[in-house]
Amino acid sequence: MHCPFCHNQHSKVIDSRVIDGGTAIRRRRECSVCQGRFTTIEKAQLLVIKRNGITEPFSREKVIVGVRRACQGRNVSEDALKVLAQEVEESVRNKGSSQVYANDIGLAILDPLRKLDEVAYLRFASVYKSFESADDFESEIRLMRRRDRQKES
Repeated sequence: MHCPFCHNQHSKVIDSRVIDGGTAIRRRRECSVCQGRFTTIEKAQLLVIKRNGITEPFSREKVIVGVRRACQGRNVSEDALKVLAQEVEESVRNKGSSQVYANDIGLAILDPLRKLDEVAYLRFASVYKSFESADDFESEIRLMRRRDRQKES
């Protein structure tokens, strides 16, 4: 890590703290030449492999934007969307890989979104699962009801 003041490449860590619920480490550093102090944040990068093969960093904001569209006109708060995005990130990180397929992110969105708002879930699922007719909606609703009954028993 280069010192932001004198650009020396040697510094020592003065303090380390876990932040963001254990997903990152904040380090206070001191330059060994100019004694300038600065902060670095280390975070394990999660890469998304898109359908076309391109990889890009995971973005909670992209999850929020996609789910917000499904929630349009519904009574879903911005905070609830942020919590959902955090749940999705935790879910895909728990798979233990530094790379995840975009499709897996879509799958990870479905369950928390269903718990948040069933209408938004159906909207999202209709695009994600490429519904082609009203029959597809009916099948998904039957599946939702079946899952609800199984949870109740």
